[in-house]
Amino acid sequence: MQEYHGSKLTRKGTGGTRRSSSDKKLSKIGGHFSATKVAQKEVAKKRRTRGGSYKLVKQYAATANVVMPDKSMKKAKIIRVLESPNNRHYARMNVITKGVVIETDAGKARVTSRPGQHGIVNAVLIQ
Repeated sequence: MQEYHGSKLTRKGTGGTRRSSSDKKLSKIGGHFSATKVAQKEVAKKRRTRGGSYKLVKQYAATANVVMPDKSMKKAKIIRVLESPNNRHYARMNVITKGVVIETDAGKARVTSRPGQHGIVNAVLIQ
């Protein structure tokens, strides 16, 4: 019987072990998790990416671009995080990630952007 490790066969047909074809590289790992939090003031940080480009990483968010039912856009103040499908503790800590339900002055809205990657909070109003 052959053993599997992830998606690679770890044994040869002769029974010997198969060596890995590549090493683990630091360039292949992801970045740090930027836990975007609800605050009174907006704070974003520039982070250098591969190839010399930059991305904005939102650290503190105060407003969100909310799409209203009539397809118009409104800038709404974020009050707090209500629920999070990613981690149940994010609502308690007011951490904004994609898919969380936030309470704004326009009503309840679901976040559709990734603030830690895009540097902006976009949301859709929930009826």
